[in-house]
Amino acid sequence: MSTIDPKASATFYTEAKANGFTFLDTPMSGGITGARNGTLAFMVGANTTEEYEHAKGVLQGMGANFFHCGVPGTGEIAKLTNNLILGISMVATAEGMAIGEKMGIDPKILQKILACSTARNWCVDTYNPRPGILENVPAANNYEGGFAVGLIKKDMVLALEAAHSAKADTTLLEKSLDYYVDLEKKGKGSKDFGYVYQYIMKNKNI
Repeated sequence: MSTIDPKASATFYTEAKANGFTFLDTPMSGGITGARNGTLAFMVGANTTEEYEHAKGVLQGMGANFFHCGVPGTGEIAKLTNNLILGISMVATAEGMAIGEKMGIDPKILQKILACSTARNWCVDTYNPRPGILENVPAANNYEGGFAVGLIKKDMVLALEAAHSAKADTTLLEKSLDYYVDLEKKGKGSKDFGYVYQYIMKNKNI
């Protein structure tokens, strides 16, 4: 279930088979809420439908959505693209919330508008990074107990490396990654990645 290099997963599959085992990449998404509720989404890389269905039987106790992404390694590709979008979305959400608040709109009203408008995304309506907006999210707990800055940075670096191997453009990925790299350098690597809101709100002076 780890988020690792797709090529490594493919190699592990081959090595496991040579030793009589089956290794599948089954990264998941859904955050701490999904884990608690057993509603995670699993992205499975498997060579055969039989392997996928066998893995699905194990994973059903933790998840609600399952996808056979293709051969070993493709589960990781799905997860890395998900997390690079997530990392970018959090920066965009934090920036929009901070700009709106600095310009004078009530952040609670702004969040309600964004949550039912075209800017809606998971970081806006489910995991908002501005304290005082939502309950039971890391922003309501001093950014503790969530998805760490260091982890989103790690996943975005993996996504960057994978994208470069495919000669894909990574402009927004790189710009957003800079925020998390700097936060980690400033000793905030263990904070939930929504802490980027504080970083932006305070003009990077944290």
